Amino acid sequence: MITDPPPPEPAGTSRRWSGLLRMMTARPRRAGPGEHMRTLSIGRRIVRVAVREGNPDWPPLLLCNGIGASLELFQPFVDALDPRRGVIRFDMPGIGGSPAPVVPYHLLTLPSLLTGLLDQLGHEQADVLGISWGGGLAQRFAASRPARVRRLVLVATGPGALMVPGHPRVLLRMLTPRRHRDPGHAARIAGELYGGSVREDPALARDLLHATTTRLGPSTGYYYQLLSGIAWTSLPRLPRLRPPTLILAGDDDPIIPLINARIMHRLIPRSELVIYHGGHLELATDAERMAAIVEAFLTAETRGTQVDTASLPVSGFQLGPLGLGYCP
Repeated sequence: MITDPPPPEPAGTSRRWSGLLRMMTARPRRAGPGEHMRTLSIGRRIVRVAVREGNPDWPPLLLCNGIGASLELFQPFVDALDPRRGVIRFDMPGIGGSPAPVVPYHLLTLPSLLTGLLDQLGHEQADVLGISWGGGLAQRFAASRPARVRRLVLVATGPGALMVPGHPRVLLRMLTPRRHRDPGHAARIAGELYGGSVREDPALARDLLHATTTRLGPSTGYYYQLLSGIAWTSLPRLPRLRPPTLILAGDDDPIIPLINARIMHRLIPRSELVIYHGGHLELATDAERMAAIVEAFLTAETRGTQVDTASLPVSGFQLGPLGLGYCP
């Protein structure tokens, strides 16, 4: 495990603003330069997709988002990635620009959606990154379609129903999409819900959620996505995950307590755990630092069955005899 300690505050604009300022100055939010939007019909679902073409010798990075968030949430992170890296983003049915499905869906059925997405875009394999709810989808896809996933990145996520939950008051906030629709409410609950950088400045979460919400689908889509994980857990299958896996977890994430990342790291055979200083939204609010870690993992050489993570751009870490590290 690698632990990334709190970085010193640089002079001038703080690091946590870098990704958010990049996003906010690029309004209105659409696909970035070199990207194009597509609407695909996959099975009986219609999905809005943003595709950034990249080096054809590299597998694309497929991004799976959290509950209620449209694909634009990833824009600061995508902008911070190597411009040669192909990126695929999509809105879940009923979220953003994807129409709501006629009937609810469950995580168990969703690997076919990702398989169809990659098939239609002409990719046999992808690197897959999932954040929060999207991390559950990424785990499910990697477990059921291992040949389609080269490397797996799990950010601010847990193993589903069998996990150590956040505080009940925090989880109650997740039962409604109000934060995506009411900027004032988003700012009021941001620190309690997301932790990390937004504790100091709740406007970060307000501006992020409402700068990226170019399209608000019906509330039905949010509730379908929320309910899709009922009774699902990846826990029994984690020891059989085949792709090399990077787990990124914040030391101040009220939604997904850090202990869940430690459990997943112990169970996933080819995993590396990086603990960053921050909360649930740092992939967007500190995009440059997070993107550098992900890029290093995706490009690291494989030695035997393990990815060489010696070059991961994190500072001041120690490795213990069981792979558990601590930085004073």
